[in-house]
Amino acid sequence: MTTAETPLAGRPILLRGGTVLTMDDRHTIVDNGDVLIVDDQIAALGPALEVPENTQVIDASGGIVMPGMIDTHRHMWQTAMRAYGADWTLTQYFVWYYLEHGKTFRPEDIHAGNLTSAWESLEAGVTTTVDWSHGLQSVDHAEAAADALRAVPGRFVLAYGNIQAGPWEWTADPAVRSFLERMRDDSTLGLQLAFDVTGDPAFPEKAAFEVARELGLGVTTHAGVWGATNDNGIKLMHENEFMTPQNIYVHAATLTTDSYQRIAATGGSISVSTESEQSAGQGYPPTWQVRRHNIPVSLSMDTSVWWSGDLFSSMRTTLGADRAREHLEAHMKGATVTHSHLRAEHVVDWATRGGAKALGRDDLGSLEPGKKADVILIKNDSSPVSFPLINPYGQVAFQSQRGDVHTVIVDGRVVKHDHQLVGCDLAAVRREVESTVDYLRSTLGEEAWRSGMNPELPKGEVLDNPYQYTDYKSDSTREARGTIFGER
Repeated sequence: MTTAETPLAGRPILLRGGTVLTMDDRHTIVDNGDVLIVDDQIAALGPALEVPENTQVIDASGGIVMPGMIDTHRHMWQTAMRAYGADWTLTQYFVWYYLEHGKTFRPEDIHAGNLTSAWESLEAGVTTTVDWSHGLQSVDHAEAAADALRAVPGRFVLAYGNIQAGPWEWTADPAVRSFLERMRDDSTLGLQLAFDVTGDPAFPEKAAFEVARELGLGVTTHAGVWGATNDNGIKLMHENEFMTPQNIYVHAATLTTDSYQRIAATGGSISVSTESEQSAGQGYPPTWQVRRHNIPVSLSMDTSVWWSGDLFSSMRTTLGADRAREHLEAHMKGATVTHSHLRAEHVVDWATRGGAKALGRDDLGSLEPGKKADVILIKNDSSPVSFPLINPYGQVAFQSQRGDVHTVIVDGRVVKHDHQLVGCDLAAVRREVESTVDYLRSTLGEEAWRSGMNPELPKGEVLDNPYQYTDYKSDSTREARGTIFGER
C-alpha cells in the first residue's frame, strides 16, 4: 500500500516506479524501477518487484531514486555564522577565524553549529558528511561536536582539528589522545585527523602524521591553497611516506604536475569545493587538472559562512568551472571546444561514489543489493521543473535543488519524507543557534560585528570610452527612451 505518511521503522520500504540511478560500474539506469529496502540494506532493485506483504511503499513515479550524497569537507561548526562572510576573501576568513575571533567559540557554540549543519545536510540529501572540525580548542569542544552529530540520524565523520595550535601540539595532548582513542572505537561516528602542512622544511607536522598512523586514522588536509599550502608540503609528506590512500587533499588548486603525480601514485583523493575555490581565492577549481592524472575526486561545500550547504550547487558550479576553463584555454589558442570532457554523470558520480571511495566505504555510494540503504528520492510534483524527465544525470546536476529532495533514507531509516525532516525539532535548533549568534555578537561588539561582515569595498576603475553618445537628448531619442522606460 502506497503511503504519504512517514514509513515506520522495522518494516521493509519500497520506492516504487522511479528513475533509478544506481551509480554502479555498469552505469545502470532503471526506468520505472523499484528499490526494496529491508532493515539497513538494499535488498533488490528492478522493475515491478514483488515484495513482502507488510512493505511500506513510497511513490517514486516522476522522480529520481539515487544514492545518498557524500560531502567530504564541511566546516560544520561554522554554520552558526551562515552567510556572515558572503563578501569575504580567503584572507578575511583567515583573519576572522584564525587570528581574531575563532577562539571566541565555546563548546556550546560548536554544538549549535554542528547540530544545524547536520540537519541541513540531511535536508539536502547529503547522507554522509565529513565534519572538518578545526575549531576544537579543547576536548570539551570536541565532545560537544560529537554529541551534536550523534543527535542527528545521518552518517558523520569527525575530522578532529584545532586552528588555535599546531597539530604537533594538540596531537601530543594526553586528553586529546584519550578522546581520539575512544572515538576510534565509537561505531556511531567515523574519525579522521584534520590539519594542514605549511611546507616548513623542518616538517613539524610529522608528529601528527605519526599519531594518525599509530591510531590507524586517515588525514584530511587543505593542500594547494594559494598563499597557505603548496608543493613543498606534498613533497614532505611523500618523502616521509605519509601519503596513503586514506588521505584526502582538499582544494588542491595550486599544485604542480609533480604534486598531482605524487597524489595519484599513492592512491589519495581530492575533495573539490568549487563554490569556495572560485570565490575565496584558493586557486582555480582543479578538476581540469585532476582528471588528466586520473586522481579520484569527491565533492564538498566547505562552509556555510559563505556558500550553500548542498551538493547540487557543488555539482553545478563544478561543471561550470571546468567547462569555462576548457573553453577559455581553447579560445586563447584560437580554437573551439566542440565536445565537453566533463559530463553531468561525472559530477553525480563524484557526489556519491566519489565520496564513498574517499572514505573507504565500499558499502556506500551506489544502489546495489547488499549495500547500505542510504537512498534519496528527488521528486517535486509541485514544480514545473520536475518534468519532462529526459536526462536524469542532467536533471540532478543542473535542474534539481534541495527543495526537490522528497525522501531521504539513512541506514534504512527514513529521516526526511514528503519534503519534511523526520524527528527534527527545528524550533529547538533555531533557539540554540540564535543563542550562539547573540553571544558572538555581544562578545565582539556591534562595530566589530558589522565591520567583519562588511569588508571595505575596493575602488574600481571605469575605463575611458571613446564612443560617446552625444545625441541622447534629441527629440527622437528622448521619445524612444520615454516609450521604453514608461516615462510618458
